[in-house]
Amino acid sequence: MRAASFSPAFLILALAGCSTAPAYAPPTPATPAAFRDIGPWTPAAAEVAPAGAWWATFQDPVLDGLERRLDAGSADLAAAAARYDQARALSRQAASDLWPSLGVDASVERQRTPANGRFDTTTVTAAAAYELDLWGRVRNLAAAGRADAQASAADLAGVRLSIQAQLADTYFSLRGADAQIAVLASTVEAYRQALDLTSRRQSGGAASALDTGRAQTQLAATQAQYEQAVADRALLEHAIAVLVGEPASTFALAAAPGLRDAPATPVGAPSILLQRRPDIAAAERRMAAANARVGVARAAWFPSVTLAATGGYQSSGGELLTAANHIWALGPLSAALPLFDGGARKAEVARSRAVFDETAAGYRQTVLDAFRQVEDQMVLANRLAAAQDRQDEAVAAAARTSALATTRYREGAASYLDVVTAQTAELEARRGALDLRTRRLSASVDLIRALGGGWSAPPAA
Repeated sequence: MRAASFSPAFLILALAGCSTAPAYAPPTPATPAAFRDIGPWTPAAAEVAPAGAWWATFQDPVLDGLERRLDAGSADLAAAAARYDQARALSRQAASDLWPSLGVDASVERQRTPANGRFDTTTVTAAAAYELDLWGRVRNLAAAGRADAQASAADLAGVRLSIQAQLADTYFSLRGADAQIAVLASTVEAYRQALDLTSRRQSGGAASALDTGRAQTQLAATQAQYEQAVADRALLEHAIAVLVGEPASTFALAAAPGLRDAPATPVGAPSILLQRRPDIAAAERRMAAANARVGVARAAWFPSVTLAATGGYQSSGGELLTAANHIWALGPLSAALPLFDGGARKAEVARSRAVFDETAAGYRQTVLDAFRQVEDQMVLANRLAAAQDRQDEAVAAAARTSALATTRYREGAASYLDVVTAQTAELEARRGALDLRTRRLSASVDLIRALGGGWSAPPAA
């Protein structure tokens, strides 16, 4: 009966046991008071909406439909979800050691002795074993498993956001290719008409073969650019097919030559970024897991204590489940402590500390990279908008010059070289304007990704 009263004392010690893990608190990295490159296309906002269907801000139904197909179709997202399921299972496995292990055993044995003759012995027992977590080894293992699972959940969110942004970026590149193809197609038609005009003028003696050769060269070169743009568009379409989980051979998107403007992207305070970015959350959770594993390594310096208990019934005849046949045993109470291991435990503590230092450095680097990425995309969003305004002015000026050169050529006041030069400049200006518009859309997507997900436009004044 003394052994029976021994158990509560050890349970109290287990509940009040100390932890050998270092004290941990989420780090507070140096955070700027505000982002530097706030501008008209990246206005400051007190808050940024939670991550969600952020792509709806672009008001493109086709993009909306593609984004909603990612969860079911993306193989990369499915792999990330499977990794998260593995981490959750490992976390539950580590937490299971916080509870006693229970087992049931049943046996029937037939014996024969000179005194008693032949008889059967039936035994049914239940056994329990429990490691008294006096030094926090099991608790720290469970804490590390929980932190790893939380980091994996953040990884899953990060993969989802990255694939969503990749799909949007590829989609806008495809729409940019559509716009380029439309411009090139209309330019090819204009150059074909110019070639016809020059051929007629040559037949009438008003133009030379040199003018006709220049017109033919310009038309063929533009047709080559058109074919390249069609090929580039096909590759982008194939990339979107893979992202949404469809074979490239059966996937198609109808052309839409119009290219929408990039919306303004409100930017919250830098401190909000630390709460929103999945990669920052994952880095912090891995640091917490590494801190808990330092406690696991330290606990190896102390004895491990395990308590076992057995109870059941044993009968050599007659009824089994009676008070007279009841058996129980408490123990063994075992304690194990290696006395000499050649420095293995000391090395493991040093290794676990180094792992923590590595994860802490990785966390700080992740935060720095996050701030840099936001600043990079804010600069692009604001400066590309200004560049597009100037490029639109260049397009208008080039169009006027091209029209004037063509008129002067018809009137015989200018050479065809002037027409070719003006038309080439107009085409390059138009293609440059489309390229800037596409880059602005991509910069908006990248800024959303850098901010950690969804956002909404500020309310109208």
